[in-house]
Amino acid sequence: MSAAVSVDELWRERPRSGFIRGSLIVFTALIFGCWFLVDVDWADLVSARRLSNLERFLLEIRPFPLHELPWSWSVAWQWAREFMGQRGLEAVLATLAISLVAIVLATLGGALGSLLAARTIAAAEPYLPESRAPSRTALWTARSLVASTRAALVGLRCVPEYVWAFLFVALVGPHAWAAILALGLHNAGILGRLGAETVENADPAPLRALRALGARRSQIAATGVLPLVLPRFLLYFSYRWETCVREATVLGMLGIASLGYWVEDARTRGHYDTLMLLVVLGALIVLAGDLLSTVLRRVIRRA
Repeated sequence: MSAAVSVDELWRERPRSGFIRGSLIVFTALIFGCWFLVDVDWADLVSARRLSNLERFLLEIRPFPLHELPWSWSVAWQWAREFMGQRGLEAVLATLAISLVAIVLATLGGALGSLLAARTIAAAEPYLPESRAPSRTALWTARSLVASTRAALVGLRCVPEYVWAFLFVALVGPHAWAAILALGLHNAGILGRLGAETVENADPAPLRALRALGARRSQIAATGVLPLVLPRFLLYFSYRWETCVREATVLGMLGIASLGYWVEDARTRGHYDTLMLLVVLGALIVLAGDLLSTVLRRVIRRA
C-alpha cells in the first residue's frame, strides 16, 4: 500500500511542462480541424456498393483458371509458373538490377559526400591536438567545403525520386537508366547525410591516435573511420536498398521496364490476378533483401 501511495505522490509531484501541454492541445486541435475540413464519408466506406466492389475484387484476384472453379493449389501453382516464364521473372530481374545498380551508385556518392560533409574528417586539420591551430585560410576552405557539400546533399534528397525520374525520362527516354539515375541521386543525398552524422559521431580516440602517429587524412579515413562506421553504413545501405526496390517498382509506371510497368499494364487491362502476383513478388524481393542484410550485419559484428 505504501508503494502505491509513493507512486501516486510522485505522479502528483512530477515536473510539468507548459510547452508539452500546449503542443498536445495544438496537435489535437489540428487533428479535429483536419477531420472537419476533409470531406470523409465513413458510411460510404461500408456501403453496399463498396462491399460489392470488394467482393468482386476478391474474386478477380484469384488466378484466372480458378474463377469458375474451387480453389486448387496445383492449378494456381501452374498458372504462376506460366506467368513467371512469360514475364514475371524478367520483371523481377529488371527491378533487382535497377535497384542494385542504383544503390551501388548511391553508396559511392553517399560515402564520398559523407566524408566531405563531416566536420571532423573534413576539418582543416582532422583530429589535430588543440595545441596546434590551423591557419585561417585552411579553416575557411574546410568550412566552405563542408557547407557546400551539405547543401548539395540537401538538394539531392529534397527532390523526390519520381520527380528525378520525370526529368531523366525526358532526357534518356523510358530507359532503365532513368530510374537508376533518379534513385541513385536521391539516395546519395540521404546516405551522404546519414553517413556524415555517423562519421562525426565516431569514437575520436583511435582516430586521434592515428593522427598522432602521423597518418594522413586518407589513411585515417580508410583505416580508422571506415571500420568504425561500417556496421552503421550497412544498416543504412540495406534500408535504402529496400526503398530502391519499392521505388523501382513504382517508377516502372513511367514506362520503365520493371515490376511497376507490368503492374500498371495489368491494372489497365483489368487483370487483377496478375497484378496481385506482381505485388507479392515485389514484397518477396524486399523480404529477401532484409534477410540478406541481417545476415551481413551479423557476420560483420562477429568479425
